[in-house]
Amino acid sequence: MNIIVSEPIKTLCPNFIGAVVEAKVKNSKYNTDLWGEIISFCDKFKTEYTIDSIKQISGIKATRMVYRECGKDPSRYRPAAEALMRRILNGKELYKIDTLVDLINMASLIYGYSIGGFDSDKIAGDTITLGVGKFGEPYVGIGRGSINIEDLPVYRDKYGGIGTPTSDNERTKMTIETTHLFAVINGYDGNIETVKANAEFIQRLLIKYAFSDGGNVSYFK
Repeated sequence: MNIIVSEPIKTLCPNFIGAVVEAKVKNSKYNTDLWGEIISFCDKFKTEYTIDSIKQISGIKATRMVYRECGKDPSRYRPAAEALMRRILNGKELYKIDTLVDLINMASLIYGYSIGGFDSDKIAGDTITLGVGKFGEPYVGIGRGSINIEDLPVYRDKYGGIGTPTSDNERTKMTIETTHLFAVINGYDGNIETVKANAEFIQRLLIKYAFSDGGNVSYFK
């Protein structure tokens, strides 16, 4: 799969670095050991951060800045990593979806990057382009219905948008039947070392919890 970063994104965020983790996997409805790790992390996270301080986490801060540069209010259309953190700090339980979604959410929480998790077999064509959402562009967010993605960073395949840092699209979402994961890490802060660590962490989780060899990692900018 080829990933192209459009000129508007390069102009707005010249330091952007992305990573893709692509792997064969076996999904499950729930993994007790994974959730033990998630709960332990959440308990620790609540002692170290507040609603205000998470905005200074590098990945969160950079993504919010790109939203503003694109013309979108990050407080109205929150990046997914920030939304998950706020949920924890507001005393709410994280959603339990399935093992692939849950481990992607954990990786997002730990590193502060919004991560797109896609079923690779549902992506149309062999090229994905990262651009900016257009007025009236159709987009159905997972569990959210129609979303206005105008001025949001958006990944598009042959047929249209598949992912934004706020929500992925229903059309390419992972399900319990997913056997081929395509995960995209959005490093809007340009920190290659953290993006690399995030990708390697996802690989470790896949090996532990998704009957995978960890797959392959590639980087793009």
